[in-house]
Amino acid sequence: MKALLCIAAVAALLTGSAFAQTPPQTSTKKVDGTENVYVFRYGGHQSMFIVTPQGVIATDPISYLRPAKPYIDAIKAVTDKPIKYVIYSHHHYDHIAGGQPFKDLGATFIAHRRTKERLLELKKQNSLLADVVMPDQVIGDKKSITLGGTTLELNYVGRNHSDNSLVMRLPKEKIVFVVDFAPIESVQFRNIPDNASPLEYIASLKKLASLDWERMIPGHPYAGGRFGTKKDVDDDIAYMEDLSAEVKKAADAGKCFDTATKEVKLPKYEKWANYETALPANVERFCYWWGRGY
Repeated sequence: MKALLCIAAVAALLTGSAFAQTPPQTSTKKVDGTENVYVFRYGGHQSMFIVTPQGVIATDPISYLRPAKPYIDAIKAVTDKPIKYVIYSHHHYDHIAGGQPFKDLGATFIAHRRTKERLLELKKQNSLLADVVMPDQVIGDKKSITLGGTTLELNYVGRNHSDNSLVMRLPKEKIVFVVDFAPIESVQFRNIPDNASPLEYIASLKKLASLDWERMIPGHPYAGGRFGTKKDVDDDIAYMEDLSAEVKKAADAGKCFDTATKEVKLPKYEKWANYETALPANVERFCYWWGRGY
């Protein structure tokens, strides 16, 4: 009996430890060193919101196939000021779906002009999700929003993970909010979708690196949830350039596609997240460029 009780106790401790290590579905954290900048995490997605005396600037609703209420509740737990703006990072549903409750509260939605073009095309095809809000305002290469003494700068740095991704920069705090195209200690997503040229992707990363910032809030909690640095972006650039060079060699040798996806390895990055699963698809994308010209 004592042995059974001991086993049960150990099992309970192990189970409790497992539950303790499972993060809650949502969390809100004020960014260290700031007075009004917060990160809201919802599962594996993150958004930034900024609280000012005149209202709130929120980014991506991140409520695809799930309610937006937890995000709105998280903002209300911090302030009673209205949500004035919602800024889309880019058009992909996993980040921008679920915005209708924000719109119902009176928020103005802002995005890159190509985001609206994409959403209008989806609407024409009767395939736009019902809770995706069409942008009220669109921008081109750059725009600044000032609310309650806080300025948020929106920058378009070129084609990358999409053709409409915005870098949101807080000049005073030297913080940027960057979604999907500059992963931290992780290889690129699958076959690097939505970009006309992987070389343009590299150019966009270099533009991001050239902006004046010190900390990067990512759209997903990479690398244990830490913020990104300029070195992380430099590492992304190095990875893409190394990948490009190796795939070009394979393409010149007539190895694209199947042989290249099996043979091209980048040991320098093998400890990065998704290396084993996504590297072949990353190789495939560069094979399209160096082996087929698109």
